[in-house]
Amino acid sequence: MERGMWNLARFVASRLSRSRRCFSSMIPCPCIIHKRGADILHDPWINKDTGFPLTEKNRLGLRGLLPPRVISFEQQYARFIESYRTLEKNTQNESDTSVVALAKWRILNRLHDRNETLYFRVLIDNIKDFAPIIYTPTVGLVCQNYSGLFRRPRGMYFSAKDKGEMMSMIYNWPAQRVDMIVLTDGSRILGLGDLGVHGIGIPIGKLDMYVAAAGLNPQRILPVMLDVGTNNLKLIDDPLYLGLRQPRLEGEEYLSIIDEFIEAVLTRWPKAIIQFEDFQMKWAFETLKRYRRRFCMFNDDVQGTAGVALAGLLGTVRAQGRPLDHFPNQKIVVVGAGSAGLGVLTMAVQAVAKMTGKAETASQNFFLLDKDGLITKGRKNLDPTAVPFAKDPGQIGELKDGDSLLEVVKKVKPDVLLGLSGVGGVFGEEVLKAMRESGSSRPAIFAMSNPTMNAECTATEAFKYAGENMIFASGSPFEDVKLGKGKVGYVNQANNMYLFPGIGLGALVSGARFITDGMLQAAAERLASYMTDEEIQKGILFPSVNSIRDITAEVGAVVVRAAVEEEVAEGYLQVGPRDLASMSEEETVKYVRSHMWYPNYSPLVQQK
Repeated sequence: MERGMWNLARFVASRLSRSRRCFSSMIPCPCIIHKRGADILHDPWINKDTGFPLTEKNRLGLRGLLPPRVISFEQQYARFIESYRTLEKNTQNESDTSVVALAKWRILNRLHDRNETLYFRVLIDNIKDFAPIIYTPTVGLVCQNYSGLFRRPRGMYFSAKDKGEMMSMIYNWPAQRVDMIVLTDGSRILGLGDLGVHGIGIPIGKLDMYVAAAGLNPQRILPVMLDVGTNNLKLIDDPLYLGLRQPRLEGEEYLSIIDEFIEAVLTRWPKAIIQFEDFQMKWAFETLKRYRRRFCMFNDDVQGTAGVALAGLLGTVRAQGRPLDHFPNQKIVVVGAGSAGLGVLTMAVQAVAKMTGKAETASQNFFLLDKDGLITKGRKNLDPTAVPFAKDPGQIGELKDGDSLLEVVKKVKPDVLLGLSGVGGVFGEEVLKAMRESGSSRPAIFAMSNPTMNAECTATEAFKYAGENMIFASGSPFEDVKLGKGKVGYVNQANNMYLFPGIGLGALVSGARFITDGMLQAAAERLASYMTDEEIQKGILFPSVNSIRDITAEVGAVVVRAAVEEEVAEGYLQVGPRDLASMSEEETVKYVRSHMWYPNYSPLVQQK
């Protein structure tokens, strides 16, 4: 077994040496540290485990604190992969998939707790295998079980009890520089509802993806939980629950907590980008409206989901063999009137208005449903955020307010059925069969709710009942479907990870004051155009996750160019806005790529 492991190590070494030539930023530079001895071994940012060379052991006070043999980075990498594959083999007969998923998360998390450099190299090189473990869908399980899984803190926790203290608390974070913060209040975690302080798993997972996909330096990221209480009685009664045992703050009390946190962050790190994540709908829209013109921020549930969905919708038009300017003619039924569903509609309607120049009629081919059915302007107590997309009762023929999804699909015959409802199985057999009567030559089903158990339908159900010629996309991963006679029903993972890393990185390296609608739409359009015509005709709308860094570089570059065009770019480090404006498209991609961090062991130099 040992010989096999070292053979694997040699293979890994050749692979890693090839990959080093891909990015100019991979040459390790000396890292100045202010720690010595055992303190270094307890710091995952700089710990190398058994990889410290003898010279470093001597000068850093590590001699005698580690076994004498030095294990190379490649050997450590191979050893971890061997352990992970052994775990996979030992759990292959386990019937409870959640047990297996959490076991895989634990082995990765232990590495993350101990050695971040090795962790992120493993993650980057095996992103297709590990993204579902550290991100959707396993992150949902982690959040549900967070109190029991908690071993060491990661990120920062600000609570309602800290009011008046946040300005001083922010200086407790050890990093002098922070580029990206992902913030949640835990009020709407995926489709799982209010998970309170357990929701910290989402910012952690998102930022791991930022490092893996966008190359953000892990020492310059910060996951944050804003604990304002929870309305989940099950959590409040749980003796292991780690958050505040009180009902959620509301109204001005709630907003004052967020305002204080934002002020503290921008005082210490005025250039930090803040991504809002998994806020319940009313606060998602309120905070977006409140802050988006005050500093560089965006809401991934509203804007990131919308961008990925728009890219998929534009790809669907291409798959139908039509030009993109046919998009305004597409009939699209959206199920789910929460922050994600309304965000998708907002961006899609903006795209139609841009194509047609007719903003007043841009929403006419979109139909929005919630748990009470079709939404029209005749509904009592209509949520103000849904008003722009509510249908006029006099303009929808036989349809009426509250009509069921099945009735709407039968009468509208949509080109696309898009779900962001958070309700697993809502696209039942009858609804999917009704999509066979779509007016499109190639209808599309987007079951985008997360995690997997909340998907509106499975890929197998979609191809079985809606027809083999349809296009399928989902938020969580599903396997491609074998259709017989050598045919394959391709599954597209319409996940925000294709966009948010590029949006964040592009905003960072352009020095954007704000993130504009134009920057977001440019990102969506670049993702939509990334695939070749041949791939699109097969029904493949999104690229392989293995290409995530290339995708992020391309998306980040168009975000930079859009920021320059809209005059919100202030430049980054020594590169000013005029320098950015003078770059060609190819040069902009290279510029974005040059700022991607890549994990290598750096020589450590102690400075007293």
